[in-house]
Amino acid sequence: MHASELEVFRHRCTAIAEEMGAALERSALSSNIQERRDYSCALFDATGRMIAQAAHIPVHLGAMPRSVEAAIAHCAPLNEGDVIILNDPFAGGTHLPDFTTVAPIYWEGVLVAYSATRAHHADVGGMTPGSMPLSRSVFQEGIIIPPIRLVERGQRNEAVFSLIVRNSRTQDERRGDLAAQCACHGIADERLLALIGRIGIERFRTQTNALIAYSRRRMELVLSSIPAGRYVAVDYLDDDGISADHLALHVALTISAEQIVVDFTGTAPQCAGPLNAPRAVTESAVLYALRLIAPDDVPMTAGTSEPITFVIPVGSILHPLPPAAVAGGNVETSQRVVDVVLRALSTVVPDRIPAQSAGTMNNWTMGGVRADGSPFAYYETLGGGMGARPDAAGLHAVQTHMTNTRNSPVEAFERQYPVRVQELSIRRNSGGRGAHSGGAGLTKRIVFLRPATVTVLTERRRIHPAGSVGGDPGAVGENTLDHAGTVLRLAGKGSFDVQTGDILTIQTPGGGGHGQST
Repeated sequence: MHASELEVFRHRCTAIAEEMGAALERSALSSNIQERRDYSCALFDATGRMIAQAAHIPVHLGAMPRSVEAAIAHCAPLNEGDVIILNDPFAGGTHLPDFTTVAPIYWEGVLVAYSATRAHHADVGGMTPGSMPLSRSVFQEGIIIPPIRLVERGQRNEAVFSLIVRNSRTQDERRGDLAAQCACHGIADERLLALIGRIGIERFRTQTNALIAYSRRRMELVLSSIPAGRYVAVDYLDDDGISADHLALHVALTISAEQIVVDFTGTAPQCAGPLNAPRAVTESAVLYALRLIAPDDVPMTAGTSEPITFVIPVGSILHPLPPAAVAGGNVETSQRVVDVVLRALSTVVPDRIPAQSAGTMNNWTMGGVRADGSPFAYYETLGGGMGARPDAAGLHAVQTHMTNTRNSPVEAFERQYPVRVQELSIRRNSGGRGAHSGGAGLTKRIVFLRPATVTVLTERRRIHPAGSVGGDPGAVGENTLDHAGTVLRLAGKGSFDVQTGDILTIQTPGGGGHGQST
């Protein structure tokens, strides 16, 4: 098959996933999906192998194949018009706010593909508004949905739909966001069937197989560009919010013959707090880290991960057993898996690896009741400093690595919630110095206009993002609360009540510097 033909096919499939995402964004109700774009879409073949993904959220997309696998395993056969929903972290999910929907695509009565969406819902129940609590069990984090039919042969299961919506503090938002997720599968169905109608079903299957094989070969070439050997690194999470102890992340990368074994033996056992990352999240972070050293034109398909062998100890924070708490594993531990894998690679290809970035999504949630009696719940991640690159400084106040969401516009935030943003600024001098300086973090200062319950789930408040090749580390982040003029320094993880007039300040970490400054 000619390379140009395969490239055209690849972009056609990617465009379908992108259009699904655009439809989801336009039709969703919550600011988390409309404004922050906390969602992802992808296409899979009839056996569940990824064909294409949109340029959405890395932690979603790398883990999504496990969700499709679970949907097929638990609900097969999927009939035309079915939509499966799930969020169970121990059955293909990541953490409970991420609802995944999977739908089959049929051509003349034959199953030919699947479409999938994943969207972060701002509240799915649990012990605190926003469903990102300082939990000790997954049962405290919200409603748990095993793979189940939300739509059957084109008819929505109203009992299941109502059950899910009823478990949220913000039911109208859940109705709107869930309906939007279901609807965008129609885009995938229409566009993919049009493509098959244009090229024929046999050509579609041939090109799908060729694209996946091509992705594998490209990743093998990336691995062959790294000298064979065993490369080891260790990094630490600040804590799990329950204990003050650091949590070790050990990795050994063994590269040989266009293959890589990624071994996390020696990593900390699963913890009491919510920093446990389901295996799918760990795999996603590793795949992302390896993708960083690949050329931009390597397609992200099932073939990309085929040269990778994982060794992830069962019962560790990177492959926990139920009922482990996992709310922060998807957003925080995933970031630090990237850090430790890149640190190991930096020992052999330092000219291709940046210094450490902020290393946290700086999650915070709030919820309460407006003056008119209506409930509200809000979730946000905040950018930080990008680590300096071997040939350039890091960027300021950006989302890095496993997150790719947008900033919440201040105007939309203040319009929809009882808050006022007193400051949103670049946190000057928080990036590490070096031949190339690390990017600065940001400062966000929020004044509450109504009482609320707030949760912060943040990392790099105790351990600095490291510099590289002699560069200085970035500054750690800091969370504070001003209550009636008394400023309290907050822990990196915790839940607390705020009163009208209280001011929450989140200062995010800077990135590390690269090379010694002159």
